[in-house]
Amino acid sequence: MVPRTPRRTLVALGAGGLALSLALAGCSAGGGSDDEGGPVTLSFLTDNTEATVATAEALADAFMKDNPDITIEVETRPQGADGDNVVKTRLSTGEMNDIFQYNSGSLMQALSPDQTLVNLADQDYVDKFDENFIKSVSTDNGVYGVPMGQSMAGAVIYNKDIYEQLGLEIPETWDEFISNSEAIKEAGVAAPIVQTYGDTWTSQLFVLGDFNNVLADDPDWAQKYTENKAKYVDEPALAGFEHLQEVFDKKLLNEDFASAKYPDGVSMVATGEGAQYPILTFAASQLMTTNPEAADVVGTFPLPGPDAGTNGLTVWMPTNTVYVPKSTEGAKLEAAQKFLEFLTTPESCDIQSETTAAQGPYVIDGCELPEDVPAMVSDMQPYFDDGKTNLALEFLSPIKGPALEQITVAVGSGITSAEDGAAQYDEDVKKQAQQLGLEGW
Repeated sequence: MVPRTPRRTLVALGAGGLALSLALAGCSAGGGSDDEGGPVTLSFLTDNTEATVATAEALADAFMKDNPDITIEVETRPQGADGDNVVKTRLSTGEMNDIFQYNSGSLMQALSPDQTLVNLADQDYVDKFDENFIKSVSTDNGVYGVPMGQSMAGAVIYNKDIYEQLGLEIPETWDEFISNSEAIKEAGVAAPIVQTYGDTWTSQLFVLGDFNNVLADDPDWAQKYTENKAKYVDEPALAGFEHLQEVFDKKLLNEDFASAKYPDGVSMVATGEGAQYPILTFAASQLMTTNPEAADVVGTFPLPGPDAGTNGLTVWMPTNTVYVPKSTEGAKLEAAQKFLEFLTTPESCDIQSETTAAQGPYVIDGCELPEDVPAMVSDMQPYFDDGKTNLALEFLSPIKGPALEQITVAVGSGITSAEDGAAQYDEDVKKQAQQLGLEGW
C-alpha cells in the first residue's frame, strides 16, 4: 500500500484566502460519517502542480460553502510516473481516495475503468459534455469522468517579441521552423528551442504534438495502430522522433536541457531567454502563476509538419478529469456525485477561469472563456474556428506505452537514434495492448 500524506480540511477565510486545519481525529479512513443524512467528508486526490492544487482548493471551498454537510479534503500526489503508480496502487488495493483527478484518454483506459471506476453514464450532466470529451473518458460499457479544466493543444509556445525583432513569420512547415530556430540562434538567443528533460514527460511533445500531421498524411492511422497495422518506426509517425534527434544534432537547445524543468521552460520563453518551447498549452496556467507580465508576450503556433496546407493543432481533452472509484459507496458516493455535478456548472467553470489561466476552450455546454485570456490561448482560437484541429492519439486509441517519456529523453539527448527510439516504443506498447486484449497483438 502506498503511504498517504496527512489529510487536511479546507476552511474558508473569505477574501483573506484559505487556512488549513487538521481533520478531526477519530474519523474513519477517508473521514466523515456514512450515516444517511449526516455530515460526510470526502478525500480528493490531485497532482501536486501549483495550478491544479489552486483550482481544486477553490472548487472545494465554493462547493463546501453551499453544502455545509460535506467536507472536501484535498490531498496531493506526485506528477508523472510516480503519480501514476500512486493512482494504480490505490485503485488495485481498494484504498483510493473518495474522488481523484487523473488523465483522460489512453491513461484512463489503463486504469481498467469498467472494473475500478463508477459509471456516470446515467447522470444528466453527461449530456452537457463535448462529444470528443465523452470519447476520451468512455469504454463500450460506460462514461467515467468529469472535466476539471479546458481542452488544450500540443503546440509550440513562443516569444512574440523575439519573432517581431527578428522579422520572423509563424512557421507552417517543419523546414520553416528549423530555419526560424537557426536564425534565432544566430541572433544570440541562448535557447532557440527549449527542452526540459528534468521533467521527463515534457520530452514527448515533439512526438505527441505531431499527430495532426500524422493524420493529415493517413486519416486511418490511429485505427491501424490500434489493430497493430501501423508503427512508429515507419513514416509518417517516425517524423516526431526524427524531429527530436534533429534539434539536438543541430545544437538548437538550451544548455541545461537535461536538467531544466517544466516551470523553467515556461519562464525561459516568457523572459526571452528561450524563444520556442514545444509543450501542452496548459502552460498558460504556469505562465500566469510565475510570469503574468508576459501574458501578451507568449504566443502559440502548431507544431508544423511537411505540408503548410494541413498545418493545424493536435488537441487534448482536459487532462484534469475527476473520477470516482468503486470503493466509494453509500453516503460518500452520493456526496461525490453532488460534487461532480457542481463541476459541470458555469459557476465551477468561472471559478476555474479565475483561479488559473485558461488553456483552451471548455468542453461543457454553458461554460465560456473570459475575454482576457493570455495570448497563448487566444492564438489557438482561429484553428478551432477553422476546423484545423485533430485529436491527439491517446483519445483515438487506448494504446500508450509507459516508457515513451524515457525513450524520447534518450532520443532528444543524442543517446538513441530516432529509428531505434521509435522501434523501442513500438515494442513498449505491446504489453499494454495485450493486457487490453486487443486483436492483432
